Amino acid sequence: MDAVIKRRAQRVYAKLEAMYPDAHCALDHRNAFELLIATILSAQCTDVRVNKVTPALFKKYPSPSKMADAPIDDLEELVRTTGFYRNKAKSIKGASERITDVFHGKVPSTMDELLSLPGVARKTANVVLGNAFGINEGVVVDTHVGRLSKRLGWTDNHAKDAVKIERDLVELFPRKNWTMLSHLLIYHGRQVCAARNPKCDACELVRSCPQVGVIGDDE
Repeated sequence: MDAVIKRRAQRVYAKLEAMYPDAHCALDHRNAFELLIATILSAQCTDVRVNKVTPALFKKYPSPSKMADAPIDDLEELVRTTGFYRNKAKSIKGASERITDVFHGKVPSTMDELLSLPGVARKTANVVLGNAFGINEGVVVDTHVGRLSKRLGWTDNHAKDAVKIERDLVELFPRKNWTMLSHLLIYHGRQVCAARNPKCDACELVRSCPQVGVIGDDE
């Protein structure tokens, strides 16, 4: 990765930290199991909507064993408003069954083990590892992270090609920053750098953005 791009990226990270000192995972959770289930439900759905659904879900089925035994039609009804509810209900039940049967009721804390759970791909595994276990295994690349990484010149890959974008980002930033990087970019993407009509005039990162004007290296 180009040294200038890497240096600029790390300056942007420092600015984002100052701009969003309270950045954190937007999915409400009290433990690794709740975060796992909430992340599965967040696919093609807003975090706000998931946070409205999960309190009732976890009140009724608070553990992997209880969710594993839940009637599928009841799970479907509880998660219906998150969209794709049949597939999601199947995934959270299947993940709960495997956690109960294979991992002795505890959410596993390695990438390979998490990927063995139904409904879990790399993005979900990174969310759980980084936020529930404090393990920086990779960078969570959602739509905001993909879009901003492309706009900031950190990747040449298509904004939807999450795996390739993640590879580019881990080369730019130290491992200790990988989890927080996603939170910072998501906050900025929601508040300033929207997909449509980004607020470039109000953006503190404008001098580091190839999309707008001339990039300065003296920020």
